[in-house]
Amino acid sequence: MTLEWEQVIVHAVDPAALGQWWAEALGWVVVHTSDDEFEIRPAPDRLPGLDFVRVDEARTAKSRLHLDFRPDDQEAEVARLLAHGARRVDIGQGEQSWVVLADPNTSDYQF
Repeated sequence: MTLEWEQVIVHAVDPAALGQWWAEALGWVVVHTSDDEFEIRPAPDRLPGLDFVRVDEARTAKSRLHLDFRPDDQEAEVARLLAHGARRVDIGQGEQSWVVLADPNTSDYQF
């Protein structure tokens, strides 16, 4: 028996807006859309993807999941994502080699 990692599910009040933001930020393609779901992948036939699924209630607690990325040029990628609508977040990290950003709609992500 084997398992293949298909996707990470991200709950969102507006899955299309959040999914489109991430598609543009990552340079990924949209593989499925509906009123309640927006799925993106690195390429149409490449896994895993991110699947943004509608929830009606806003998030009320700290997220249990964040995404870590390792860019070739951290400074350039942070600047690009900030220009794309991300924002810096202070989670009490102090002086670290990584940067914490939040997308325009949800929780914290580390770079």
